[in-house]
Amino acid sequence: MTRTIPISLVVNDRHVDAELEPRRTLADFLRNTLRLTGTHLGCEHGVCGACNVLLDSEVVRACLMLAVQADGHAVVTVEGLSPARGLNALQQSFKTHHALQCGFCTPGFLIAAHALLQEDPHPSRARIEEAISGNLCRCTGYIPIVQAIAAVAQEQRPDAAGEPRT
Repeated sequence: MTRTIPISLVVNDRHVDAELEPRRTLADFLRNTLRLTGTHLGCEHGVCGACNVLLDSEVVRACLMLAVQADGHAVVTVEGLSPARGLNALQQSFKTHHALQCGFCTPGFLIAAHALLQEDPHPSRARIEEAISGNLCRCTGYIPIVQAIAAVAQEQRPDAAGEPRT
């Protein structure tokens, strides 16, 4: 008989209760139980960043974290970044700047970039590069990704009247 542990958490602003085996990763719980397949599994060693999610607004590797460790916390996946219809500004910027090609790494980059822009709405290029340094991409060469994030940061900068440039 397999032992399970009850957990209760908020995922993308939705309350979730579940009974899980203690060994189940957060990534597997999100993908297989909740069907939030935007959290990708690449290396499953915490190196590639494809499984990035936000845990109480901090970027974590869902492949390295047990789901039971998320008990009582708030998790945001890439699906939770999107508005009800269409794309958010960051997603649109990734599209505009061709910052996604195969798309496998994109959810992890979006989570890392979102967290950065929440912490620092106007990061320098060096800060953007640092924030995404834990994510691997084999297609884009990183330049379009940095440009997409920088463009959103620029749009958020106030204009001469103090209003965001949206």
